[in-house]
Amino acid sequence: MTPQNNNLDTYLDNHYINRSNWLRAAVLGANDGILSTASLAIGVATASQAREPVILATVAGLVAGALSMAAGEYVSVSSQTDVEKADIEREKQELKEMPELELEMLTKIYEERGLKRETALLVAKELTEKDALAAHVRDELGINEISQAKPIQAAFASGASFTVGGLLPLLVTLFLPLSGMEYYLYGFAIVFLIFLGALAAKTGGSNIGKAIMRITFWGTVAMGLTALVGYLFGVNV
Repeated sequence: MTPQNNNLDTYLDNHYINRSNWLRAAVLGANDGILSTASLAIGVATASQAREPVILATVAGLVAGALSMAAGEYVSVSSQTDVEKADIEREKQELKEMPELELEMLTKIYEERGLKRETALLVAKELTEKDALAAHVRDELGINEISQAKPIQAAFASGASFTVGGLLPLLVTLFLPLSGMEYYLYGFAIVFLIFLGALAAKTGGSNIGKAIMRITFWGTVAMGLTALVGYLFGVNV
């Protein structure tokens, strides 16, 4: 590999868009795992005098949440995949029936991106000769390897990350004192969420401070409201 190619590979590695699909699913799953499981545990802890109901609710929330996240992500991304496949099939048919119109459409796309008419037409013709469908899928439909939906990958990332996130509050309910359990859960959940927000921002190349503030604020709101429900409807089990 030439030095130029090495430099190009290094340059491309500095961009983060290729991580967007799995990163979104993983961060969403872990965030939900921590927040929903901790909130559920806090709600039960404020309404109960015993540890067993808190642990049971936490485990149930963890299992149900992980399966729900995985299934929901799979169904959602599969629907996107179906739409992409239908569009690609439609594009294949249009290339067979009206190749001149499709060539003109591709030329217009390149003109709108800043190329002169002659250059845009030349580029469109050369790409059409090489692989017409690939050119239209990429530039007309906006589907590429980075943005293309991957249902199994998204489902696994969401379910696994939810499980990892949900295990953290569960450990708190298992090993920390029952007295003041809701405060332990809140404190550790916030620490976990801050760490997750910083990690996600670092991995995605975004602002760490904003990510931490956002995740801390909404985490506090969610757990605070759940604790309020527990206090209002406490059953003192």
